[in-house]
Order: sequence, then C-alpha cells, then structure tokens
Amino acid sequence: MAPCLRRVQPLPATRQGGRAFPAAALLSGLALLSACTSHPAPPPGATLRTRIAALALRQTDFGAVSVIPVRFEHSRIAGPFEDGGRTLYCVSTRMKGRTFDKGERAKAVIRDTGGALSVLSDDEEVCSGHRTEPFSELETLGNRA
Repeated sequence: MAPCLRRVQPLPATRQGGRAFPAAALLSGLALLSACTSHPAPPPGATLRTRIAALALRQTDFGAVSVIPVRFEHSRIAGPFEDGGRTLYCVSTRMKGRTFDKGERAKAVIRDTGGALSVLSDDEEVCSGHRTEPFSELETLGNRA
C-alpha cells in the first residue's frame, strides 16, 4: 500500500433521490489522494542517485506540495563526502513555475546511513566547497509530464 494511502473507515452513505450516494466517502478519498506527492517512489532496484532524486522531490522546497507544476533545470549533486562521520550528499536545482517572474533555487542535504536515506534540515553550510556534477536523475524524475 502506498505510504500516502491509509485505510479509513467508510462513511455512511446519504440518501439522494432514493438511492445511496457516498458523497462524503468520495470527498474524503479525494482529500487523501491530494496529500500524495506527484512524484512516484523509485522502483525497488533503483540506483542510489535515483533514490536520492526521489527523496529530494518529496521535499516541500522542491515543490512536493505545490499545486502549480514546476520544472527543474541545472540540477547538481555533490558527494558522497564525509562530514563528522556522516556520509552526505548535497542536491541543488533551479525550479521554474511557482513564481512567474523568476526561478527558485532549492537545496537539500541528504544523509546516507547504510543505505537508508534521510534529509538533514538545517545543515546546508556543509555543502560549500564540494565539487558538484550534473544530476540528470532529478530532472528526469521531476520533469515527467
């Protein structure tokens, strides 16, 4: 079961014109689906870079909860590098779509702990001074139509 879909108790149907109409159930189902991100999770055998891209795209800074679709350009990744015994990756990109006059810059620091990826929230200063390379996996996953 997808992580954004949860089992909910069915709501009682209301009577409308002599037949049962589960309007409340439909509305609650739509509300649950709207909480899902527009970017699917990577397949189980995905590469580490694809998993990092999928995790970055689930962050609000990368437009995960944006109603307006965004487009990713000039995506970069730095890492892996060690910082205080942690294996880190830095992901940055330029997004267009939410602000109509100019693009936004999004950054994320991702920690790899034995294959388990997590996002570090207030640790962007560790990214300075590390060599970056193009990150086409983020653009491929994020710019799907």
